[in-house]
This record gives sequence, structure tokens and C-alpha cells, in this order.
Amino acid sequence: MAEITAALVMELRAKSGVGMMDCKKALQETDGDISAAIDWLRAKGLSKAAKKADRVAAEGLVAVASREDGKGEIGAAIEFNSETDFVARNELFQNAAKAFAQQGLEHHSVEALHGAELENGNTIQAEVTNMIATIGENMQLRRAARLSVDEGVVASYVHNAVAPGLGRIGVLVALHGGGDKVALRELGRKIAMHVAATAPLSLNTDDLDPAAVEKERSVLTEKAKEEGKPEAMIAKIVEGQINKFQRDVVLTKQPFVMNPDVTIEQLVADTGKELGAPGLHLAGFVRLALGEGVEKIEGPDFASEVASMMAPKA
Repeated sequence: MAEITAALVMELRAKSGVGMMDCKKALQETDGDISAAIDWLRAKGLSKAAKKADRVAAEGLVAVASREDGKGEIGAAIEFNSETDFVARNELFQNAAKAFAQQGLEHHSVEALHGAELENGNTIQAEVTNMIATIGENMQLRRAARLSVDEGVVASYVHNAVAPGLGRIGVLVALHGGGDKVALRELGRKIAMHVAATAPLSLNTDDLDPAAVEKERSVLTEKAKEEGKPEAMIAKIVEGQINKFQRDVVLTKQPFVMNPDVTIEQLVADTGKELGAPGLHLAGFVRLALGEGVEKIEGPDFASEVASMMAPKA
């Protein structure tokens, strides 16, 4: 049995918003595993920890870029992190993020992107190193994604934009098929806005990670047992909840946020018919949210740090 320390209990409390005693009990039941303890609390109906556990923080920008490629298009999105929002507002940082996204159109992975050569002759990795030395703050090109279609469009949307193509959430949506490109791009932008708002986990049901489904099934089964549901009914109840879970997280099955009476799948099919492009379909999407999956260590804010540095010595 792992030692359940006060620090561990406090960490779970911060992530779940649940009382100290319940947090301690959850950790005891899960041998000190924070992630498993959050699921345990969910099963007991004690916490909205799933949402709170996803709250992460890191500064910087997400940048998107696209270009035509014959009848089709290519789109790229990158995440360029800094330690503070102050640096992310710097013109040098913003220009670098734009340049990195442009290079992302030519490279299929963030590893390849690090070695890509910029117009000034530096590789991206060397450019980041130089910026760290110049600005005095740690930076990282952390993620990159690329979409392409041989016919159709790759539309984009940036949420909380600070400049064209730069913001805190960047989305790419690939629509494959014929039809008027202006109309396709407008449809793609609307779907990209929908993706920014709903954060789907997969394009189609078949693409959904089986581990995510089984984890949800396990949590829902435990919750049903805790609520005293009849044993014979639990499987049926959980299956209905799993179907709802899939509708919530699979893009093509989600109700369109601008018109919940139709799903994204129906929206694309209907638009394809209107444009004389019955084969129109969603070929993929990318959603990068700034700081996703990054643990930010809390400390003094920038203003407080400067004030402490400027304070007269005792």
C-alpha cells in the first residue's frame, strides 16, 4: 500500500474539488493513484473531476496555416509554448509561430519540423534556442499536425485570436470532394468552430479509442451499482449511456452547435447535395488547445516577481 501523504490528498483535492476525507478515502482505495482516484470519485458521484482534471495551463500560441495544392489543399497547426503570456504577445514570438506553421505545411511530424530550415538559414530548433537566449525565457515547439486533401479544402479556425492565424485554440477541418470552394470553406470554418467548442475525441465511431470507451464503461458501471440500480438492468443502462457518450465525443455524430437538429454528418451530406457534390465528406480534423496536457507549476506572477527584484535590499 502506497503511503497516502497530506501532499497527495491536497493534490487530489485541488483537482477534484472534493472534501479532504473523501479524497483520502479515494486514494486509499486506489493505492495512491491520482488518476484512478479521480475515476473512483466519479463512480461514487462525488466529483466532476473528469472536467477539472483536464484543466491544464501553459502559455504561448497555437498557429495555423494553409495553402492550395492542385485541386486540394494542405493545412498545418503548431503549438509554440512560452513561460508567460507576456512573451506570447511579443512580435518576435508571434512571427516565429507563423513561420513555424508555414514550415508545418511541408513536414509530417514535430520531430521533422525541428530540423526544418527557415528563410534566415537557421533550423527551427536553432531559432528557438536563439530566441531563448535573446528573450530570456524557456520556449518549446511542442506539437504539430498536418492535414491534406487531393480535392476539396482544409479550412481553419482560431479561437481567442491575437492576430490572423494565431490564438489559444487552433482547428483544421479537411473536407474531401468537389463543389464550390468558397462554399466548402465556409462549411469547413463552421465545423472548425464547432470542433473548437466541443473538443471531439474522434472523427468516426470506429476511430474512437477502445480504451477510452472501456474506461467510461467501467466508471458508469460502478456508478450504477453505487446508485443501487438492479443488477439485471445495469448492462442495458450502461449501454445506453455509452451510446450517448459516443454521440458526445464523435464529431460526425455530434449535433451541430449552430443547429442541434442536425448532426455534423447530416450537415455535410446535405451541403454536398446542395453543391452537386454528393460524395462530399469529412476527411479529418485537428484541434490543438494551448497547454493541453502540460502541468503548470504555480508561482509568483510576473508583476510580483519584478516587484521583488526591484525591492531595496535589507
